[in-house]
Amino acid sequence: MNSSTLPVPGLCWGQYPERSEPVGLRQWRRAPPLAWGWPGGLRGRAEQAARQATALRDLSAQAFAAQGEALRQRMLQHGWRHDVLVQACAHAAEGARRSLGWMAYVEQLMATLALLDNQMAEMATGEGKSLAAALAAGVGALAGIPVHVLTANDYLVERDATTFAPFYAMLGLRVAFVTARDSAETRQEAYAQDIVYVTAREVAFDYLRDRLRHSRLRQPLQRRVQALVQPTEVQPLLRGLCMAVIDEADNILIDEAQMPLILTRKVAHATDRAFLWQAYALSARLAAGVDYRLKEGEQHVQLTEAGRAHIASLTAKLGPLWLNARHRDETLATALTARHALARDRDYLLMPSADLEDGPEIAIVDPVSGRIAEGRKWSRGLHALVSIKEGCKVPPEMETLAQITFQRFFRRYHRLGGMSGTLREARAELRSLYGCSMVQVPLRRPSQRMAWPTRLYADEAARRHAAVERTQELVALGRPVLIGCDSVEASQAMGLALRQAGIHHAVLNARFDAEEAAIVAHAGRSGQVTVATNMAGRGTDIHIDAEALAAGGLHVLCCQRNPSKRHDRQLLGRAARQGEPGSGEVWQVLEPHDTSRLATVLRAWCLGMASTDGLVPVPAPLQSLWRRATQIRQEDHRARRRRQLFRHDLATDDGLSFCGSTE
Repeated sequence: MNSSTLPVPGLCWGQYPERSEPVGLRQWRRAPPLAWGWPGGLRGRAEQAARQATALRDLSAQAFAAQGEALRQRMLQHGWRHDVLVQACAHAAEGARRSLGWMAYVEQLMATLALLDNQMAEMATGEGKSLAAALAAGVGALAGIPVHVLTANDYLVERDATTFAPFYAMLGLRVAFVTARDSAETRQEAYAQDIVYVTAREVAFDYLRDRLRHSRLRQPLQRRVQALVQPTEVQPLLRGLCMAVIDEADNILIDEAQMPLILTRKVAHATDRAFLWQAYALSARLAAGVDYRLKEGEQHVQLTEAGRAHIASLTAKLGPLWLNARHRDETLATALTARHALARDRDYLLMPSADLEDGPEIAIVDPVSGRIAEGRKWSRGLHALVSIKEGCKVPPEMETLAQITFQRFFRRYHRLGGMSGTLREARAELRSLYGCSMVQVPLRRPSQRMAWPTRLYADEAARRHAAVERTQELVALGRPVLIGCDSVEASQAMGLALRQAGIHHAVLNARFDAEEAAIVAHAGRSGQVTVATNMAGRGTDIHIDAEALAAGGLHVLCCQRNPSKRHDRQLLGRAARQGEPGSGEVWQVLEPHDTSRLATVLRAWCLGMASTDGLVPVPAPLQSLWRRATQIRQEDHRARRRRQLFRHDLATDDGLSFCGSTE
C-alpha cells in the first residue's frame, strides 16, 4: 500500500482530514484491511516483531534514534507495508523497554497490530491494554498521523499521558493531554502535538466547536483571508479526525452513546421560568397508577388517558402557556420524572457551585462510570425541575448551537481501533455501527480467578449484614476486599455498616473522586477493605502486595445491580490479574420493582424459602439465569435507544441539509 492510505494532513488529505460517513446501519469497512497472510496470521506477525525487538537491544542510543528516523521516512514513503509495520512495532516495543522498563509481550503486540488494522481487540483485564494502545499510537505518530488516544475519564487521561511521556520522547514524539478544565488556547496547543490523550466527550465537543467556527467560512480562500486578519479566530482546535485509539472501547462506543452531545449557550431572552415551578407543584397532585405509570430503572414516566384529562382540568385557568396539550403533558411527565424517578445520591449529587453564593448545584452521576459527569445537563427542562426539587438555583435556559452523536462522530475517523476486556457481547453493534471487527487476544498466563457461588438475599439489609460478615472472614485471612455498590447511597450505607462493625475501610465514590489515586494505591494491601461504585471498575489497576498474594489475592464482592454482563466482568476483573490468585462472587437481592413475569413468579417462590438470615436457597444456575435475563432485557432496551438516537440524528441532519447544513 502507498502513503495515500495513511491520513496525514497536507496536500493529499487537506488540512482537516475527516471521513465522509456512510449512511445507515449496515456493515462496512472504513479502510482496506492488512492481509496478514500465511503463516501464523496476526500471532505470526506479532512474534516476528518480538524477535526484531529483541535484536534491537544492542543498538546504541544514537543508532536507535537513527533507525526511528529511517522508519519514519519509509512509512511516509510506502505507508504501512507489512515489513515496515512489523519493524515499526518492534522499534516501539524496544523504545518502551528502554524508557519504561516494560517488556512488550507477543499478546500485546497482537493487540497493537489489530488496532493499526482498524479492529477492536478484546484483552482480559490486567493484560496491558494501556501499553498496547501506546505502542499503536507511537507507530501511527511515527508515520506522521495525528493520533487521539481516547480514555474514559480525565483521571486516566492525565495518568496515561504522564506515564507514557518518556516512551514517546524516546521515539522522538510529542505528547499532550486535554481535560475538561483546559482553555481553548491550551487545547489548540495540545492538539498540535503528535499524540493527544483526551476523553471522547471533550474531543467530540472540540470537533463541534470547529464546525461551528468554520461554518461561515466554507471556502478555502475565505479562510486564508480571515487567517491573515484574525489568525486566532480561524485556526481550528483539531487537526482533523485522522486516527483514534480507544481504550475501554465498549464503554465509549456503546455505553456513552446513549445520548447526543449538544453544544449550547445561554439564551439571551429566556422564557418564563415560573412555568416550571407550576409544573413541579402540579406533579404532586397526580396519583401513581391512576394518572401515570413509572417504569423503574428506565427513568421514564408514562401518562395515562385519565392523567391527561386530570392535567387538563388542573391547568384550565393557569394561563396561555398551558393551552398547548402536547407541551403541557410533556412538561408534567418531565416534572414527574424529576420528582419520582431521579433520586439524590443515586442519579445525582448536590455539589458546591463555582459561585459559592449560589449555593449547591445538581451534579449528574454517570451510571456507567460512577463518576460525576462534568458539564452534563439533562435536557427539556429536566435539569431545572430537579434543581427546583432540591431547592437549588435554577440554571439559566440554554439554546442548542450544534449537536452530534458518538455513533456519527466516530464514523468520521479515517482509522479507528479500540480495546477492552469486555467486547464480545457488543461485537455485532460495533461491526454494524463503526465497521470494526473484533479479535480476541489470548491470555499471556492462565487465569487463577476462582468464581465463588452466586447468592440471593431477600432484601438489601440482609445482603449488607452478610457482606460485613464475609469481609470480616477475609480480613482475618489477610486478604484485601473490594465491595462493589451501584450508587453513592449504597456505598455510603455499606461503609456505615462496616464502620459499625469496627472494620477499617475506604469509600470510593463520586463524592471522593479527588482521593481516587490514593484509595486505589492502598486497595491491594493485605487486609484493606474498599467500598466502591463503578469508579473501581474500568481502568482501575489494583496492585496486590506480596502478603496479600500469599493470602489468596484480592476478593471482589459484587453487590451491584449492573445493567450488563460486561459491567459484571469489568468489576470481577479487578481480581486475579496477570495470572495472580484472586476470587470473586456476585450477591443479588430480590428487586421489588422488577415487574417482569419471570421476576414476579420467582420472587413469590423465593420469599417463601428465605431463611432467618435472609439467604434464599436457590440453585446458583437459576440465580444466574434470573440475573442474565434481567440484563438482556436492559441491554435490548438500551440498544433500541441507541438505534433510535442514531436514526433521529440522521433524519435531523437530512432535514437541516435541505436549508444548508453546517457540514
